[in-house]
Formats: sequence, C-alpha cells, structure tokens
Amino acid sequence: MALAKITQVSGTAVHVPGSDIDTDRIIPARFMKCVTFDGLGEFAFYDVRFDKDGKPTGHPLDDPRFKGASILLSGTNFGCGSSREHAPQALYRFGFRAVIAQSFAEIFFGNCTTLGIPCVIASAEDIAKLAAAVEVNPAIQVTVDVENNRVVFGDDSFSVKIASTAHEALTSGKWDPIAELLESKEAIHGRMSAMGWV
Repeated sequence: MALAKITQVSGTAVHVPGSDIDTDRIIPARFMKCVTFDGLGEFAFYDVRFDKDGKPTGHPLDDPRFKGASILLSGTNFGCGSSREHAPQALYRFGFRAVIAQSFAEIFFGNCTTLGIPCVIASAEDIAKLAAAVEVNPAIQVTVDVENNRVVFGDDSFSVKIASTAHEALTSGKWDPIAELLESKEAIHGRMSAMGWV
C-alpha cells in the first residue's frame, strides 16, 4: 500500500487573490453535512462563486480560461479559521493538487499534507509575477518542484519554502499517517504481543 512520492506537481494555475481566506470561505459549513467527502468539490468557494440567488459572480474558479487548473495561487494566512478537514478535501475534489501562497494556517497546512497536496510558501512579488503570467497565458504549465523547493513556469522560476517535515513526508511517500499505520500493522501487532497487550 505504498504511497506515491510527491516530488513535483505540474498543471495550469488559477489565482484566487486575498489574505485570510478562511476554511468557511473555502467550504461553507452547510455543505459539511456529508457522510463522505465525495462531491464536496462542487461547493468549494460556493458563497463567493454564487450570489444569494445562485447566480455566478464571475469568480476566477468559474472563468473558462482557468477550467481544469490544478494549482491554486493565493495570499497570506490561507486556510485560517476553523480546523475543518473538509476545506482541503473540497479543494482536492475540485481538482487542486498544489497550493502556492504567502503563508498558511498550520492545521490547514497539515490537513493538506496528509492528502498529498503540497502547500508551498512564496513571496508576494513572486506570486504576483506568476499570476500575471497565468493571466496572459492561462495554458502556461506551472511546476511546483517540491523536491528542489522551486516553482517553474515558462522560462521563469522562483524559490519556495515548505516545512522540512512536510517536504520529507511528501518526497518519501509517507504523507498519510493512516496508510503508514495500515502498512505497518504486522510490526504494530508484533510490538503489542511483545508487550503483552494481545
């Protein structure tokens, strides 16, 4: 049950500007009444994508130019507020496989890592430069090089930061602790037997 090593993520990108984008904005609470996380993607950013009558507001996620984008660009303190796991689950099911922002809320960052979504930190200037390139050419390929702490797009690139523990977990394929436990069940049982617990 070995997990994939996540050394890089490539795809097109979309810029959702703003700071302090909290988990309630990412997935409004009323959509959390679900048994599984399946289907959460369609409700990502719902209350800013649609008005009170359900009409589209022109949010970047609904712009046809950015359809299918798998890399999300944003500002500071992304994922703040409630620690709801549904927020990264909604982003994952919307199709995002990496997030580039100026900073992340700690619990959100951890929840993303256990889904295999790298969250890398870049400067405001570098994010603005990438956002401008994406605006000019929405089809431009963006690569989040997790292994080498860089983002590459066209002929340009910039360095990013990621916590060393997350970097190690992603690049070694050990980013899901539940999968780790399941894979190690024989060793766990052996240790429990040795300690007289079974």
